[in-house]
Amino acid sequence: MTQAPKKTKILYRVWKGNNRFFCGGRCIFGPDVASVFLSVLLIIGPIITFCYQIISKIHNCAKLHEGDHLIDGHHHLLSFPILIVTLIIMLSDLSFLLLTASRDPGIVPRNAQSMESSDTSDFNTPSMEWINGRTLHMKLPRTKDIIINGFSVKIKYCDTCLLYRPPRTSHCSVCNNCVQKFDHHCPWVGQCIGLRNYRFFFLFISTSTFLCIYIFTISLMNILQERKIYHSFLKLIVGEIISVILLMYAFLSVWFVGGLTIFHLYLICTNQTTYENFRYRYDKKDNPFNMGVLQNIKEVFFSRIAPSMNNFRARVLDEVVENRYFAPNISADMASSFEKVDVEAGSPIEGGDSMPIPDLLRKWDYKSTIENQSTNNEHKDEALDHPALYNIQEYDHQGLRECEQICTEDDTIILDHIDHMIEDETIADSVFYEDVHQRPA
Repeated sequence: MTQAPKKTKILYRVWKGNNRFFCGGRCIFGPDVASVFLSVLLIIGPIITFCYQIISKIHNCAKLHEGDHLIDGHHHLLSFPILIVTLIIMLSDLSFLLLTASRDPGIVPRNAQSMESSDTSDFNTPSMEWINGRTLHMKLPRTKDIIINGFSVKIKYCDTCLLYRPPRTSHCSVCNNCVQKFDHHCPWVGQCIGLRNYRFFFLFISTSTFLCIYIFTISLMNILQERKIYHSFLKLIVGEIISVILLMYAFLSVWFVGGLTIFHLYLICTNQTTYENFRYRYDKKDNPFNMGVLQNIKEVFFSRIAPSMNNFRARVLDEVVENRYFAPNISADMASSFEKVDVEAGSPIEGGDSMPIPDLLRKWDYKSTIENQSTNNEHKDEALDHPALYNIQEYDHQGLRECEQICTEDDTIILDHIDHMIEDETIADSVFYEDVHQRPA
């Protein structure tokens, strides 16, 4: 008999994380994708208003022309070149925003099964799965120590993704993914900021800062220039109300995006992430990832962006979906507060092997690990087809039923014995009580 073809599903349709996919899995957004439209509105709204003001000024200026000369000899600052520059900056800002929000930030694919179970046996029988599912403690250590540039760095086992996180990787609770070089989850972008989109995130906030400064400067210069036409300050405010509103909007916005740009520029120069800066405070201890200002800047802006570790448009088998993307959490929240540190830099180790950070990140090969696990799963599937395994499984089920029956009988015998003991003690106490009271004084 011919075997029925195995059912497959597209990976992005069964992805366990909280991401939202568009364009057939080509664009991956965070769960709060609506915040992207809010950010776009906050950018486009003032720019459209500013462009409307420029076009109005150009139209009014055209009416004042007689040949090549102005009637009043007055030149307007808001002209066609200002309009072109404004549109270029706006399109650049929106492009960096979409590149940040719509690409894989560096998601680490989940393991098909717990590393503990794959190491202990070649395949799990139903009885072993029943026992492993009720195990309270993992056999794997919660953390591992690796050496980076002579520093001891701890990496933590992720209970959700079932793997040891690479250095500088953390699990985002919003997106429900482990992200390489996790910086933070940006609510304005609606996406995690990590290894593969941090460059575009910095370009987005820096371009937004420049756009605010640009709008603020042009609006202020326009108000100062147009005051010669108006006879009072009140008429100036009413006549140039758009410039006044844009001036205030840009002034308030630049404090937020400008401060954010300066802060991330400091993080880039010191090779830190926002997550590390808030938790580990490298100003109080050595940073094992710092390679100098120039090398740190080169790593962010001039290095090749690592390829995605996931092919969201690939087709996967239903068995892989059940095992890999819907795996339960194991021993969740069992680590102490001290064990929840993902990366903890210690003091330099004498004689420790030094490895450059970019090479370490490139050599952290999860692909081979996943291929090995997929090979093990294939061997397990072949083993499951063997006829002798059905006898083993039936024996396991029968053994479990006999064990439960024996335990139940033993519990009944023990309870009966305890009841007899209680009755004997009660009778002894009553006899002693009567004997004491009947004894003559």
